[in-house]
Amino acid sequence: MSKTSKQSMAVIMGVSFVWFTTHFGGGFASGAQLFSYFGRFGALSLLMPVLAMLYNAVFFGYALHFARKHNVYDYRSYNNAFYGKFAPVFSNLFEIIYLVTMCLAPSVAFATGGATLSEVTGIPYMICTIIIGVFIFIIAIYGTGLVRKVSSVLSVVIIVGLMLVYIPNIAVGFGAITEAVKASSFDGITVREALYSAFLYGSFQLINIAVFIQHAESFEKPADAKKSMGIGFVINAIMMVIVSLGLLSVSQNPEIAQQSVPTLFMVKNGVGASFMTPIISILIILGAVTTAVNMVAAMVKRITAGIARRKDKQNSEGSKNIKTTIIVALICCLVDFGIAQFGLLTLVKQAYSMLAYLEIPVILIPYLIHMFYTRFGKKEVTK
Repeated sequence: MSKTSKQSMAVIMGVSFVWFTTHFGGGFASGAQLFSYFGRFGALSLLMPVLAMLYNAVFFGYALHFARKHNVYDYRSYNNAFYGKFAPVFSNLFEIIYLVTMCLAPSVAFATGGATLSEVTGIPYMICTIIIGVFIFIIAIYGTGLVRKVSSVLSVVIIVGLMLVYIPNIAVGFGAITEAVKASSFDGITVREALYSAFLYGSFQLINIAVFIQHAESFEKPADAKKSMGIGFVINAIMMVIVSLGLLSVSQNPEIAQQSVPTLFMVKNGVGASFMTPIISILIILGAVTTAVNMVAAMVKRITAGIARRKDKQNSEGSKNIKTTIIVALICCLVDFGIAQFGLLTLVKQAYSMLAYLEIPVILIPYLIHMFYTRFGKKEVTK
């Protein structure tokens, strides 16, 4: 393989892992995300996540291909080019959904960290979310650089940690998994519900197009986008199936429905609970905190930059800017703390489903029309 080819493949692999690390957070590590959407479908819970990721791979690959082909790498410029004459409407609607996501995702992280800490320590959930919130607030102001530097390492650590936790529990709980598969219902209503749940899961992920398209600039050619998202599909699908298998090992336990952190419940009822419980708890909290810090910091940057523009001043490092940053970060954390009180499973299922419904008319339908009209990118849109 030539040097250029090696560099190109490195970029392709790198962007595929960007998808995984974006998809993978506290909600994923806690098991709440997969359990909320697929936990009641038995054997179908192994297939539906794969279909959801295939759905995402098609749309993400199409978006990255378009971005590289037309050299638009920030989501506003990309949306203006993609939506064309309809951009004044759809670009602004996309912006609104993105802002909603920027509020919702940290709230889920607050809830994940709070629920995990509460489960391990026995401290009331509200107090735990306050502890997590204070931690996130401090890091969002002073420690974002550190989080950014170690986020890739943390992602690898979390993946390895999950594998160490899930694989032994899958092996030990294989009998329970087999029983859960045998007890699965494959009637028409259940299959339709499972497919719809996979559709919603994939739909609320579509807003991540805003995060991904900046990485299209690194591709050697537009076709690399499809290769990258193909690899990303495999990585995401495998990890989702592994987590789903682990959750199947406790899916027949009647207490699972009351658990806000299904992964912890699986560990406590599985192998090596004494040392695996603190390990997975730390990994879940780390994943939640890093996700929340990145999101809160992004919101703070967006709002403070807007304030600076309105005041027609330079966004300097002066005391006024620090005070504004602290105030905005505090407000963001308080809002996220308030939303987190609805509970982790409620946020993951209800709030993310609401997000999916918002994205259907703004992203899903326009993209399907675009794909059909351009013959999946082979034909240029006439302006």
